[in-house]
Parts: sequence; C-alpha cells; structure tokens
Amino acid sequence: MGVLLGLRPEPVFHYFEEICGIPHTSHHEKALSDYCVRFAKERGYECIQDEMGNVIIIAEATPGYEAVPAVILQGHLDMVGDKAAGCDIDMEREGPRVYVDGDFLRADGTTLGADNGIAVAYMLALLDAKDNSIPHPRLEVVLTVCEEVGLLGASAMDFYPCRARRMINIDSEVEGILTAGCAGGRRSRCHIPVKRILRTGLLCKLELVGLLGGHSGMEIDKGRANGAMLLGRFLMHLKETLSYDLVNFAAGAKENVIPKSGSAVLLIPAEEESHLRKVMEKFLDCMEAEYGKADPDIQLELTVGKTGEFPVLDRVSLGRVLTALNLMPNGVQAMSMDLPGLVETSINMGVAELVEDELIIRQSIRSSVSSAKEMISKKVTLLAEQLGGEVDFQGDYPAWPYARNSKLRDLCVEVFKRQYGHEPKIELMHAGLECGIISGKLEGLDCISFGPSQFDIHTPNEHVSISSAARVWEYLKAILAEK
Repeated sequence: MGVLLGLRPEPVFHYFEEICGIPHTSHHEKALSDYCVRFAKERGYECIQDEMGNVIIIAEATPGYEAVPAVILQGHLDMVGDKAAGCDIDMEREGPRVYVDGDFLRADGTTLGADNGIAVAYMLALLDAKDNSIPHPRLEVVLTVCEEVGLLGASAMDFYPCRARRMINIDSEVEGILTAGCAGGRRSRCHIPVKRILRTGLLCKLELVGLLGGHSGMEIDKGRANGAMLLGRFLMHLKETLSYDLVNFAAGAKENVIPKSGSAVLLIPAEEESHLRKVMEKFLDCMEAEYGKADPDIQLELTVGKTGEFPVLDRVSLGRVLTALNLMPNGVQAMSMDLPGLVETSINMGVAELVEDELIIRQSIRSSVSSAKEMISKKVTLLAEQLGGEVDFQGDYPAWPYARNSKLRDLCVEVFKRQYGHEPKIELMHAGLECGIISGKLEGLDCISFGPSQFDIHTPNEHVSISSAARVWEYLKAILAEK
C-alpha cells in the first residue's frame, strides 16, 4: 500500500487505495461491506447493514445546515472482475494492483474498479472529514452490492432509514455530463441441450484474441466485435469446407461485458490441418476489412494437439450451437427517435460456453422502452425454444425516466457553471443505474448522476483520470455546501 500516497485530494486517493486492497467483485463484496461498517462505527455514525451486504451510513448535518434538505449519496461496492490473459490474480480473493500512469490510475492486468470504487472513496473521505471541515446537510450514504450483475442489491434493499428525497448517484463515467435518465434491463440465461458421441481425429484449439471488448452499455454502439459471436461465425464458415467435430467452446466472462476473446476445441482429420490454417487466414482478412477501425487487432491462433478419441457434439447438437451463436440477437437493436445518438435497445451475448450436456448463453438486455425490452426477451426465448432449450430471466430493473422538472438538476447545473465556466451536458445513459430502482422505492425522489472521467471500464485497460477525480471531488463538495 502507499502507491497513491501524495496524490490529491489525499483523502479520496487514500480510501481508493484502501478499497483496491480488498477483493470486491460482484457476489464477493462482504469484506468491503464489513470494512465500511467498521469505518462508520469507529466514527460514531449510525450504520445499517442488511443480509446481502448493502450498507446505509447516516451523517447528521454540520452546523448551519440542519434546515437544508437531506441528500442521499449513492454508489455500489462491487466491481467487474476481468483480467488479461496470463494474469495471476484471483480476483475473488485479491483486489486490483493499482498504479499511477501519468494522469491516470490503472491496475496491473485487471479491471481497476474505479467503477464504482471512486464513489465509495468520495463518500468515505466526506465522512472522515474532521471538525466539520466539509459542510453538508444530513447525508444518507447508500452503498449497494451486486450492481454489476443486475442491480440486485438495490432491488432487494429496504430504504426505511432514508428520509432524503434528493439523491446524487456517483456512477457516471464522463466529467462534464450530468446523467438524468437511464435504460432498464435484465439478464437472460439460455440453456440449449446438446449430446455427445465419441469420435477420432486430430485435436486442435482455436483461440480468438485481441478484441477490445468493453462495457455492454457504454460501448455497445462502438461497432466492436463480440468474441463469442465472431468465433461462432468462424465455425459456421469453416463448416462449409471442412468436416470437423466440436469438443468445447468458451467465450466471455460477464453478461455486461462484450467478450474480447473466445476458444473452441475441434477434432479434424489430421490431413486437414493446412486447410484449416488457410481458412483462418482468409477469415482474418475478411475481419480486417469489416472491423479494421472499430476492432483492429483481431487474431486467430491455432494450437495442434494429439490424435485420439474424444467426446464431441453429435451433428444435431453442432447445428444447434452454430444456429444459436449466429442467429441470437446481439448488439444495438434500436436507436432513440427522441434523443439523437442514444441507443434505445440492445442485447449483449456476454458469455457462451459448452458444459457437459448444454450450451449456456448469458446475455444482458437493455432498453429505455419497456415494451422493446420485452420484445427482445421474446426473441431470445423463441430461438432457444426452437433449438429445444429454455431461458430464464433474472435481475430485472426499471428504466430511470427523464424528469422535466428537477430542482436538484438545476442546482447541479448552477454549481457546475460557477466551477467550470460553462454549462454541463445533460444526457441519458444506455446503461443500468440504480436511480430507477431507488426512485421507485422512495416516492418523489429527485436524482442526478455524475462522476469523473473513466475509460475502458469493465476491461483490463480500465483507467480513471486523477485530475478529473480531483475536480469532481471539488464539485461534489460545492453542491453539498449549497443552502
């Protein structure tokens, strides 16, 4: 520890490094949740922790702010745990290894977790301020779990201790943008049955690597390749000229991350190895033409194993797998007709993997229009059923609709203009924020979301601007200081 020592604002980066020292991927947030509870109790704050690990910390108003309406400060404790090939970190047991790279904080080989560790760091720094040095009204700090896997913590949470009807969510990724609405979503899990038979041939492992991947909400419109679907496309293409058997298939790590790699284990006639390599070369040429700008480093790598007898998919099962990987809806499905440039509806095939007797496909479905979300869900169900499978849906959460009148938004705009000298952008986000769930539980809740500039979130290249984090810290304090 101490890597971030000396960075300003010191309290924020002190607590961010503390957070990075604690494993906190989705479903594994208990250690960080307990840390926040100990932090609160050591400083005499009222603190509530529920069975899931959600935490609420109450800080009463500083002198002179007793009559100012209370504010909820909200962020989530979990992070997406993704890592580069060859990284030896077990993210369920280790936190990210953070380091400074110029104006950026990065992690060595893994996601950084600034989404949403920076929000937690802001809140702990506020609560740790001595002698009322940071003026504020009553603060209700809400820290949720399992946000990255369907906003599960917020969905299950009881907000009875919260009196505030203003909420600042610190989970946006572009400084200068105030988020005032977001898409709703759900996760789907498709189960496609497969059968295996024994066949003899040359074992070959195909690895698709070099893709950029990214956040399935924020980067879904960037035109990047989906590793699961692209590898499925190659297998369909290969089948036209080479009779092969499929032993295994695996791509992706999380529903809400665009897969940046995938692997397939094939069984081929030994004499067809050179043909396979030629097909790979031609396919890569095609991919360079299609994705040259959006995803320029796509590569297919081949490792040849031994000849022998192995369990492979039978012909019907192979057909089901190829059909599912190539016909399943994926990517942007519709753009907003009301807000130019905003994705309205999307679906991401985040994980596709063969287990013993089934192909499992896990997806993230998003839409700001509830009927469109339902239609995409029906398409997924219809295709799965046609292939003899079934689908279950989890983690459904509502959209956060734009409010035409918002006193909190107006306040944030005025404070922004004073600090930055120009007006912020007001946007809606094609990603899930907890504002929709929480505003559905707290009638009359006025919400806004902002945060420092972060890049390549949910990938091992994730990084956050140090200077931006400092400016947003000053912005947050200025909002809280308003009477």
